[in-house]
Amino acid sequence: MPRLLVDVRPLRENRNFRLLFSGQLVSILGSNLTLVAIPFEVYQETHSSLWVGLASLFQLPCLIAGALWGGAMGDRFDKRPLLIFGSVVCGALSGALALNALLVHGNIVLLIVFAALSAGAGGFSGPIRTAAIPKMVGGEQLIAAYSLNQIVMNLGPFIGAALAGELIASVGISSCYAIDAFTFLVLAFFTCFMSAMKPTGQHTGVAMMRAIFDGFRYVRTNALAQAVYLVDLNAMVFGLPRALFPAMALTVYHGGPRTFGLLSAAPGAGALIMAVLTGWVGRVHRQGRLIALVVIGWGGAMALLGVVHVLWFGLLCLAVAGATDVISTILRNTVLQNAITDEFRSRISSVQMAVVTGGPRLGDAESGVVASFTSTEFSIVSGGVACIIGVLILLRARPTFWKHRV
Repeated sequence: MPRLLVDVRPLRENRNFRLLFSGQLVSILGSNLTLVAIPFEVYQETHSSLWVGLASLFQLPCLIAGALWGGAMGDRFDKRPLLIFGSVVCGALSGALALNALLVHGNIVLLIVFAALSAGAGGFSGPIRTAAIPKMVGGEQLIAAYSLNQIVMNLGPFIGAALAGELIASVGISSCYAIDAFTFLVLAFFTCFMSAMKPTGQHTGVAMMRAIFDGFRYVRTNALAQAVYLVDLNAMVFGLPRALFPAMALTVYHGGPRTFGLLSAAPGAGALIMAVLTGWVGRVHRQGRLIALVVIGWGGAMALLGVVHVLWFGLLCLAVAGATDVISTILRNTVLQNAITDEFRSRISSVQMAVVTGGPRLGDAESGVVASFTSTEFSIVSGGVACIIGVLILLRARPTFWKHRV
């Protein structure tokens, strides 16, 4: 069993990583309450999957801008005060969402604006937090650290999404946002006790915009990093029908907020189980090959989700998809962080943040548009098939990714 279960040495041996793990454990739970509440509130106000997708798409410019700015800042300044600042801003914006939801009919414009600003604040902190992990742990513990991080990242969607459905049904949408605001303050509290994480190298003489463009130039010269981004974008844009979950819950499965919560929680449940059982991932040598195969598995699971209209089977498909995504995420993070130098880590992580969190928002728009012209089921099935075809095209265009090995 020790070879199968996740390696916990980073938690035992590194105080900074323990604090990061503990703070995120609380904060990710709250963040997923908001991630579930926003699309449900938009659908409740508009009764349109297209508007759910567009509301998510509107967050993308703010998210990318925040991620790029945070990445450049993280490479030039101490990461700890930046993380504290980002947490406090995110908490304030979640509080604003809660106040808006308390209105008899929440203002849809304010909802979309606050959600976009919240995405930007989250984008600011994300790459700094990701780039901090290699500085906290040794290279031999990097896969273990990212595996533990995946437990945190998926425990939140599992518990948070299911809890959000229950809170929306019994208390109200505003409670989700209010709890999220509190958890961000908890994250800031834990971050205050971390030791300083000063940048490596000299960046003070480089203009901020030039530093950002230097990060993009670095990506352009690194074919492996490009392949990592493209394979994830392909899966998230075509194979993640997140914007259709409200419509599926209400019209396909004929349920309500609790059914929506289960659909949102199912990928996190599968991902959490797989994250605990990732002790074997560190022994994988052909990492590019496994990433490609699990992304194909993701697309297949999503296609099946749209074919069979039985709730338990749909939840199973989403859980399997979540499990494949954990393997892909751990290996993609490891491949990427081992392929870049420390002075570029935050900036490259900001590009990764834009891809990882921006891809689903593009996917929300894509699935919402397709569903509005066809049907919810067709949008899901076609997206899963397109995901599989996209991986095959990528492997033909980037054969070195398939052949990559440690």
